[in-house]
Amino acid sequence: MKRTLIECGWLVTMDEAIGDHRNARVLVEGSRILAAGKGIEAEADEVIDARDKIVMPGLIDAHVHTWQTGLRAIGSEWLGPDYHANIHANLATRYGPDDNYIGNLIGALSKIDSGTTTILDWCHNLTSLHHAERSVDGLEESGIRAVFAHGTAKPPTKPGELPYTHVPHPRDRIEALRNGRFASDDRLVTLAMAVLGPHWGTYEVAEQDLRLARELNLLSSSHATRKIPDQVAPGGYKRLVEAGLIGPDHNLVHGNYIEDDELKALVEAGASVTGTVLVELHGHAAEPVTLRVRNFGGMPSIGIDVEPIVTGEMFREMQAALLHARWASLRDNAAAGKPPFKTIPIKSREALAWATIGNARAIGLEDQIGSLTPGKKADIVMLRANDLNLFPVHDPLLSIVEQASAGNVDTVMIDGVIRKQAGRRVFPDDVLAKRKVELVASVERVMRDGSFTMKAA
Repeated sequence: MKRTLIECGWLVTMDEAIGDHRNARVLVEGSRILAAGKGIEAEADEVIDARDKIVMPGLIDAHVHTWQTGLRAIGSEWLGPDYHANIHANLATRYGPDDNYIGNLIGALSKIDSGTTTILDWCHNLTSLHHAERSVDGLEESGIRAVFAHGTAKPPTKPGELPYTHVPHPRDRIEALRNGRFASDDRLVTLAMAVLGPHWGTYEVAEQDLRLARELNLLSSSHATRKIPDQVAPGGYKRLVEAGLIGPDHNLVHGNYIEDDELKALVEAGASVTGTVLVELHGHAAEPVTLRVRNFGGMPSIGIDVEPIVTGEMFREMQAALLHARWASLRDNAAAGKPPFKTIPIKSREALAWATIGNARAIGLEDQIGSLTPGKKADIVMLRANDLNLFPVHDPLLSIVEQASAGNVDTVMIDGVIRKQAGRRVFPDDVLAKRKVELVASVERVMRDGSFTMKAA
């Protein structure tokens, strides 16, 4: 098995037992980390000189709709109703299997380029097994690590049809995937279920979907975005917790409008809660849930959500999540009449933990990724410490969280395989050029079929 030795200028492991180091090493054997830290002496087949770089775990995006890649920024000035009217009720209904393939491929390559090595792809415009298969083809071709969360479309209800809110997850389709392509979990792309949940479906549908996910031993994930009067089954999450149907195998996304007692019950049951702070600050009156999850003793997780509205860069999402949580802590402390904090209430290391360990836990992969721990998968990112926006580096963790951007990403390793090196993607330029042309053609056709036109900002 090939051995690769990384000579690190700065090493941030996110492993408390190993810590952070100056002039350290990481030894990779095959797809896994063999050792990390100081004093590592070993022969290797390849040595990567990263002595002018910060070496860190790959970032993880715990919630993104990758099929929407071709629609970037079209909704930057939308509100929630605009998104649902333009996307789910219109453009999403025009996507075929190959449209999903090209969106997922370009979207995943973009993630790798910006230092994100793993995504949970919440794919919720699927209408057929072929649609799902082609979506996975795009992820696999990119080389990214991904949890493919199989979801269902939310089209307008036609006369005589049952509304999607009353339709359970398609057993035949998810079983075909689980028993076929995803029969093993020992692969770079694994399977999950993106279910309606009680905000978007009936309680009976939610119960049936969660039982199916457990039967197939799959992570389930649901959107919780609605105010109580708009929820299909208000209080449904608490009922599901009481029924024993929610635990660490369920991931809830957003949760802005969930009341404290229901959120506390979810956290205590072991469910993960993922905030998408940039999107939520953009279009919700209720605050991101990150600080409340933390206060209830949970590990927050974070994700991008919709690139038609916000950037897909996890560095910016991480910074936004931290700054919002700090601000909310200061506000709450003042509102309670307490003395001012003597130290910052939330340290930067926590934010990096949300984007690595917390996200790995949320998507069911904490034993595999999230830190540079021996035995875990070799998902590693290297940042150029000499770039002018980072230089000079005094504390590498602060540089990562408070200063770094996608533009600093020099090298990306996923599962022990180099996917970006010296600032260049390890993906055929001619193939990428062709796929970019295909993506533009795809979204132009989708927009044309949907009679959608961009309005000048």
